[in-house]
Amino acid sequence: MNVALGLLTLVAVVCAASALARRLNLSVPLLLVVVGVIGSYLPFIPAIKLDPELVLVGILPPLLYAAAIRTSLVEFRTNLRSIALLSVGYVIFGTVAIGLIVWWLIPEIPLAAAFALGAVVAPPDAVAATTIARRVGLPRRVVSLLEGESLVNDATALVLLRTAIVAIGGSVTVWQVASDIALAAGGGIVIGLIAAWLLLQIRKRVRNVAINTSMSLAAPFVAYIPAEEINASGVLAVVVAGLVIGTKSPAMPGGASRLSQRSNWATVQFLLENSVFLLIGLQVRTIIEATSGDSLGAARIWGTCIVVFVAVLLLRPVWVFPAIYLPRLIPKIRAADPAPPWQLPTIVSWAGMRGVVTLAAVFALPEDVAHRPVLVLAALGVVAGTLVVQGLSLPWLVRILGVRGPDTKADALSQAALMDQATAAGIENLRRHGRPDDPPEVLEMLERRTQERNRAAWERLGRSELADRTPSKRYVQLRLLMLDAERAKVLKLRRTGEYAHEVIGEVLEMLDVEESMLDSSSEDIGVDLRAETQPATRPDSAGVPLGAGGCEHLRAVGEHPVPQDPECGDCVREGTSPVHLRMCLLCGNVGCCDSSVGQHATKHFQQSGHAIMCSAEPRESWRWCYVDELLG
Repeated sequence: MNVALGLLTLVAVVCAASALARRLNLSVPLLLVVVGVIGSYLPFIPAIKLDPELVLVGILPPLLYAAAIRTSLVEFRTNLRSIALLSVGYVIFGTVAIGLIVWWLIPEIPLAAAFALGAVVAPPDAVAATTIARRVGLPRRVVSLLEGESLVNDATALVLLRTAIVAIGGSVTVWQVASDIALAAGGGIVIGLIAAWLLLQIRKRVRNVAINTSMSLAAPFVAYIPAEEINASGVLAVVVAGLVIGTKSPAMPGGASRLSQRSNWATVQFLLENSVFLLIGLQVRTIIEATSGDSLGAARIWGTCIVVFVAVLLLRPVWVFPAIYLPRLIPKIRAADPAPPWQLPTIVSWAGMRGVVTLAAVFALPEDVAHRPVLVLAALGVVAGTLVVQGLSLPWLVRILGVRGPDTKADALSQAALMDQATAAGIENLRRHGRPDDPPEVLEMLERRTQERNRAAWERLGRSELADRTPSKRYVQLRLLMLDAERAKVLKLRRTGEYAHEVIGEVLEMLDVEESMLDSSSEDIGVDLRAETQPATRPDSAGVPLGAGGCEHLRAVGEHPVPQDPECGDCVREGTSPVHLRMCLLCGNVGCCDSSVGQHATKHFQQSGHAIMCSAEPRESWRWCYVDELLG
């Protein structure tokens, strides 16, 4: 009963604190840590001792798997060199440097134990870094780099920690350390690939949503447990399995299974991510009280904690800047991947928050290690200090450096162009597989609905003040009102008892599926109109707009100034209202978009053959080729 009450309280506090933080625009991790610290000093809350096995086996694998299945394998490969230098090189560098500093400060402890503490505090946390990085709106490459680093660095740290613990009880050689790392890495990769292959084979053959979702929830442990049994890295096995499954799953049949897994993993990730920060805070009182009787004395203990914390802050930029810039001294690497501006490695250096893995790992130190409570307190100091100092100052640093996150307008433009190509492929396949006896009205309906979905993506590019007046937005609003009435009627009929429960359930499920699709399509892209607007196209090294490489029309066309107050002349004559305006770059004719009643821009292309048009909307800079269907 006490366990059930404790879990219920944990979930309730996590949900309440997360909701409050979002409402007040506060950092969720920091608020939960503060709540945990306050809770640790309340007399009616029992002392909670963090079980390393619970965190390293029960929490870490699903958290890493949830992050891995959402990580782009393409971006991971693109940043592989930088990820390896951070997740392996920096962890080894930090382990050795921190270990030597701790041994210098407290020579009474074994050198192996000092290295163990170094391994514990070296890796930034997978949850803390990416949670705060997404909240402050960092560039995608920085977020991808931090996510990739946090997926792998725990594996390196845990292998080094395991080796250091062995060395505490005896002696190890450099070759033994190297062989342990090789076994952990090689075995983890192999086990991860085998687990991914096995789970994907099941996924191909089983269409049942409940079974597929259950197998998905078991996936991190399917990879983790066998790897740990052969002394390989279970963490690395989970990451490899997650990357492969996340890449292959979209090509698998069964959209309902994908929706179910996405929803369930979002819930699991939310609960685990936020629970770990609450657990960090709940450890504070117990850890501080454990050092009260240590022979080193309070001044030396707290002095050591401060020095270790400062060293952790300084060592990361010492490694990050050379790791990013030195490889680019090689001409071949520099030509393929030019050096980023100094602001980006500065942010990567400062986004090094530690989390619950650090705290759980330090509890894995043997109980008989000299001054063990001091080492645990030092780990807690690094976790709390980085979360507070770096977590609170990172948004300020991003603003000071002028680093911008993803351009929402450019994202909307890319999405619209991608949807255009997908729509064209779908309609082409429809025509290829259509039979002569297919009802014309069915084919027409399929084409119309597909094109309407595509037009909705283009409508999102227009002026924000017109967002609620676009046809697609209005369709969603009216259809949601209809669904509310339909659901109310079904629920009213359910109370009469005239319809079977299963029939009622199936009808309600159909309504819920449609509503979820409408909710997804109706999410507006937030645009900061006060921010300086960046062009939607980015010239490449030759000065040619992206997308123009495969289109002679985009390469050949010049610029044509958009009128101060453009209007669609055809709409004026016909008495219709345009949704958005487009302008021909060959003759300057202004017409309305395909979401408008008249579709005059497309009609102008059909009548004149002028292939290139641009947006005539304020704050938009993009062009479109009707012939090649390419964005420029």
